[in-house]
Amino acid sequence: SKVVDALRSGAINKVLGMLEKLSKDDDKYPEFWKEFGNVLKEGPGEDFANKERIAKLLRFVTTSSAGEATVSLQAYIERMQEGQSKIYYVTAETLKAAENSPHLELFRKKNIEVLLLADRVDEWLVSHLSEFDGKSLHSVAKGAVDLDELADEEEKKEQEKVADDNKDLVERIKATLGDKVKEVRVSNRLTDSAACLVADENELSGNLERMLKAAGLDVPDSAPILEINAQ
Repeated sequence: SKVVDALRSGAINKVLGMLEKLSKDDDKYPEFWKEFGNVLKEGPGEDFANKERIAKLLRFVTTSSAGEATVSLQAYIERMQEGQSKIYYVTAETLKAAENSPHLELFRKKNIEVLLLADRVDEWLVSHLSEFDGKSLHSVAKGAVDLDELADEEEKKEQEKVADDNKDLVERIKATLGDKVKEVRVSNRLTDSAACLVADENELSGNLERMLKAAGLDVPDSAPILEINAQ
């Protein structure tokens, strides 16, 4: 019904307008977010037409926010490092696990802010919100770290040398682990930890895989990538 569609559109615009006005109130909006933030995170997946407007209303805990969900995506972009082209995030079962993820080590060293996503709805959110304001969202625990924007030429050459010097070690580890891992490689994201597991770019994240298995759902078998700190 065109009438119902018009009523729905009008109601949504009214609500979003009220929330956009409320979001400018630094005292009241945090209280709203504590109560309804997780519900609002469902918005980008439920209402494609208003995805960008809803995304502007989202607030996140980041590596720079002292544990409080106060950072908007727009504020994140305004604080991005020179040359940075992606919005980085990490998902985990708890906020503490996200804060202590070894996948963050290079990003902390480079002073690059990362969204810490620990709510169950966050995996749903990032599966539907792939970009914001022309910046793609990228998991720090999936795929390879793009050194083109995170390192200078000297660091890139050093990383290539370390990888080349440890080819034999990588091959021995791969031979030992066999099909338990998809690949073994020298890590360029670790600075302190000895090793970490990384999901391939097009695979389910480790956190989402755990959630689906806990819910009793069948999850396709996929071997993770093992990255070792050889420096």
